[in-house]
Amino acid sequence: MNAEIISVGTELLLGAVVNTDTAIVARALSELGIDLMHTCVVGDNPRRLKEAVEGAIARSGLLIMTGGLGPTTDDLTKETTAAAAGKKLVLHEESLRRIENYFNEKHVSENQAKQAWLPEGCTVLQNDNGTAPGCAFQAENGCTIIMLPGPPSELAPMLDNYAVPYLKKSQEYTIVSHNVHIYGRGEAPVAQMMDDLMDSENPTLAPYANEGECYLRVTAKAPSHEEADQMCWPLIEEIKKRLGNFVYSVDVDSLEELVVKELSAQGKTLATAESCTGGLLSKRITDVSGSSGVFHMGVVTYANEAKEALLGVPREVLEQHGAVSEQTARAMAEGIVKRGGSDLGVGITGIAGPEGGTAEKPVGLIYIALSDGRDTWITKRSPIGRTKSRAWHRHCAASQALDMVRRYLAGMPVIEP
Repeated sequence: MNAEIISVGTELLLGAVVNTDTAIVARALSELGIDLMHTCVVGDNPRRLKEAVEGAIARSGLLIMTGGLGPTTDDLTKETTAAAAGKKLVLHEESLRRIENYFNEKHVSENQAKQAWLPEGCTVLQNDNGTAPGCAFQAENGCTIIMLPGPPSELAPMLDNYAVPYLKKSQEYTIVSHNVHIYGRGEAPVAQMMDDLMDSENPTLAPYANEGECYLRVTAKAPSHEEADQMCWPLIEEIKKRLGNFVYSVDVDSLEELVVKELSAQGKTLATAESCTGGLLSKRITDVSGSSGVFHMGVVTYANEAKEALLGVPREVLEQHGAVSEQTARAMAEGIVKRGGSDLGVGITGIAGPEGGTAEKPVGLIYIALSDGRDTWITKRSPIGRTKSRAWHRHCAASQALDMVRRYLAGMPVIEP
């Protein structure tokens, strides 16, 4: 089944509101194994919307509409789409009762009541978080049309709870996907290493890039969930064999989530001492539920005086080697282990830019140290290629630190040879 998404709203067309609806629906379609062929945004204009809907119905087996189901005069999705599909609107009494209960009124205004007028014979998709119900029905040519409300807080639960189950009923096969997350190798070299595996049709393999890392999605289709899942694992094991320690997880979505999970499993604790990352590493760790059980403390020491006073970095190290140096990163990691009373400590110091770099110490030069109180490992990040943003340098430095912790906990070499 080929699908299209049409998002309706002049506010989306003008960029006044970011269109997250398409991304939410697209991810759901991907997990169902439905090919998304087209997406578009149409303003609140009946003629242009009619043209877009008619074109989509003619070329696709599934059309998902988002937005334009509300009570205002510019909410015209239902009326326009139903007409294009050859359907008339009829009052759905149960939806009207829900709207009246929502407002605690026996008789709601005409514009509120119009939300309960739906295409004749449709399957109504209940809105548990708002007033406008969604619906699913067939156009005269057999194209399946699903209409969902625009606000993501209403769209996402309606999609998950009602639209996805509706679509699954018409599918003969089950789709199972697993994501193999990789750190330390970029999308291009990973794709090259997996080139021969990407010819597989079932399961399929596709590379995706994230900021500073990438992942491979393995997807299989079979009559049952168990069969599809079993088909994925030989390919996943081959990926892990080829990439080795660069694979950090299967289906754990972030380094910080994995690190918190492993720290907790091993009963170990972590503390951080950051300079150029400004607390980003601490934030990413504490964004994960359960981090309070494994994260002792984090300090941000920009000034040399703070590094000396809070972490015990020797003054002579700062004077001789500077704040951005291997020696300072080592002293920060070892200092935070002692001060934090933790099993592991991370020290990060560098130049995130865009200013502050020199010929000897350019923007992007960052030292990251990990200490367990006995041994200390240090890695150096150097600028490569075109100039990156301050946010990019900070994010990648925090990711590198998390990967070092991940490797330590897994008994791997902390720094890849």
